Amino acid sequence: MKKSYLFLLMLLFAFLISCNGDDTMTSPETNVTAVQTGKITGKVMSQNGTKPIGGASVFVFDDKYKIYHTNSDASGNFTLEAPSGNQTIYIQTGNGSNFRTEISTSVKANETVSLDVTQTKLTQVAKIAYVKGNYDKIEDIIQTLGYTATEITHADLANITTLAQYDIVFLNCGSRKYAQTAALYPLIETNLAIFVANGGSIYASDWDVSYLVGGTDNTNNCSLAGGFVPDAKLCSKNIGSSGMVASTISNPALATAMGFNTLNIDYDLGSWQKIINYDANYWDVLVKDTSTNDPLMIRTNQFSATGLPTTTIGNAPNTAFTTVCITLPGNIQISVSVPTVAVPYLVALGATVGPCSGATNSGYIYYTTFHNHATGNIGNAGTILQYVILNL
Repeated sequence: MKKSYLFLLMLLFAFLISCNGDDTMTSPETNVTAVQTGKITGKVMSQNGTKPIGGASVFVFDDKYKIYHTNSDASGNFTLEAPSGNQTIYIQTGNGSNFRTEISTSVKANETVSLDVTQTKLTQVAKIAYVKGNYDKIEDIIQTLGYTATEITHADLANITTLAQYDIVFLNCGSRKYAQTAALYPLIETNLAIFVANGGSIYASDWDVSYLVGGTDNTNNCSLAGGFVPDAKLCSKNIGSSGMVASTISNPALATAMGFNTLNIDYDLGSWQKIINYDANYWDVLVKDTSTNDPLMIRTNQFSATGLPTTTIGNAPNTAFTTVCITLPGNIQISVSVPTVAVPYLVALGATVGPCSGATNSGYIYYTTFHNHATGNIGNAGTILQYVILNL
C-alpha cells in the first residue's frame, strides 16, 4: 500500500515537472519565433518604361503591420528585405498620394524574388493640369515619362470647382499674361490659396513666381499687391543675368535620387527671377548657387491661411488611401500613403496620420528660378524637374 502511494506521488511529481517545463518553453521570453525573410529586387521605372526613378519608397508590411522599407537608388534599383509569404509591395514617390504602384508577389525565406520592370512601373493616380506658357513646356517632360496632364486656362483657375478636380497644377513660365486677364487675378490667387491649403500642389517657374507673390507678367520688387504667399515669406526680383550658373543640390534626398550633387544651369534668356530674400523656416532650399548660396529651387508644405473654406481636392482613387508618418529605426521618418483600412493598426504602432512635416492639410509649392522652355538645353536640370513632377 505504501509502495503504491509512493508510486502515485512520484507520478504526480513527474507530471508537475513536465507541466512546469512546458510553461517555460511557451513563455514570451523563450518561444519567440524568428521572422523568416527573403529579398525582393527590382528597378523602378516611369509609366512608359523609359526612365529609371531614383528616390522612390519601396515597402511592405508584415501581418502585424511592421514596415520593411528601402529606397530606389539613382538608377531606380532596389533590394528590399521582406517577410516570407504572400505580400503586397508598395512603390511610391513623394508621400504616395499622387504616384504609386502596388505589386502582389510571394516571398520565400532565404530566397530572392526579382520583379520584372513591367511590374515596377510607377503609376500616376493624380489628376494633373498645366497652364500653357511662352517659355516653359513642363508638359513635355511629363509626357516623356509616360504620364498625362490636361491643359487648363485662367478661366479654369478662376473657377474653384474646376480647379479642385486636380491634384497638381503646373504654372509654366510666361503663362501669366497679366494684361489680358487682369480682372481674374484676385479670384485666381484666392483659388490657388484654397487649393494648396486643402492639399493640392503647385509648381511655378521663373516669372510665374508672380502667381505666388504678386506682380504682372513678372515680379520686380518686394512689396507688390496680389499673390497669396506673404511678402515676408518670399521676395523675387526679375534681375537675374543670363549665363551658366554653377549649382549645388543642397537637399540630401534629392542628391541621392539624382546620383549627383553639382550641376551647371543654363540661364539662357535675357533675365530671370532672382530670389532676394525668403523665410528659411518656411522654405526648404533644394538647389542653390554654389558661389553665392542664393536659392535657385525651393519648396514648402507650410502654407496655411485663416478664413479659407474647406474644399475636397483631387482624384477619387486617393480616398481609399491615407497619408501617414512612420518612424523607421534610427529615428528616420517617412511619409507614405497606405490603405485607409490599415491606418488604425499603424497608429497603434506609433504612426501618425498626415505627413511627417508641414501644415496639417497643406499641399506642396515648388518654385524654380530655372525652367524648361521650348528651345535650349537645360541639361541636368531636366532630371531635377522629373523629380519635381513625381514628388509633388
